[in-house]
Amino acid sequence: MEEKESILQLKGFTAGYTGRTLIDPVDLDFPSSRLTALIGRNGTGKSTLLRAIAGLNEKYSGEILISGKEISAQTSEEKSRLLAFVNTERPRIADMTCRDVVGIGRAPYTDWIGRLTENDDKIVGLALDQVGMSGYADRRLATLSDGECQRVMIARALAQDTPVVLLDEPTSFLDMPSRYELVALLRNLARESGKTILFSTHELDIALQRSDRIVLLADCRLRMLDPVVDPEAAAAEIEDAFGMSL
Repeated sequence: MEEKESILQLKGFTAGYTGRTLIDPVDLDFPSSRLTALIGRNGTGKSTLLRAIAGLNEKYSGEILISGKEISAQTSEEKSRLLAFVNTERPRIADMTCRDVVGIGRAPYTDWIGRLTENDDKIVGLALDQVGMSGYADRRLATLSDGECQRVMIARALAQDTPVVLLDEPTSFLDMPSRYELVALLRNLARESGKTILFSTHELDIALQRSDRIVLLADCRLRMLDPVVDPEAAAAEIEDAFGMSL
């Protein structure tokens, strides 16, 4: 696959807490139009990294650039136009339809009362269609299964129309077929939309089989692996980091 210019970049990035380093200094480019899986043992700093990129954790050194802009220097509104973040918890939104929930993704572009224009409505409809949820537009979110709910939240992120989409453990609470299906959906969306999509996961086999790139966090180091070009080398590095056979 031909590589395009990276949208998301880490420059001299390092993170940790008082007396403990989680991530050693690193320069790393995340390819656009690709799905990248973030893997590592519990407590190694995956959530710390995601939250730093999302602008929710400022306890790091170095730079996080999105489309050449340092994320920490952006206002909340500017950040919301650069990245969308989908967390692992199922949202507790009472009496809202799927269309309404996805419409929230248009907030960075609406007026002060959140009024959607005809163009916004088209974007919301397209986002629902991209995740295969058009037929659920008028269903209440509370009536959906976990997998269906996760698709709606991804649609909301797509409606936000950002170059970067982050997802924290998006396959949690899903059955095995749904996990593979969801990650395949994310990969197709990344390739078709030109976005950089980064998700954290504990599903090592899914990361190897369904993602375009893998970022492995082990021994305080971030390493970019290519499971498409060299799956055997990627699997060997993961086996060594986790002390197990895949």
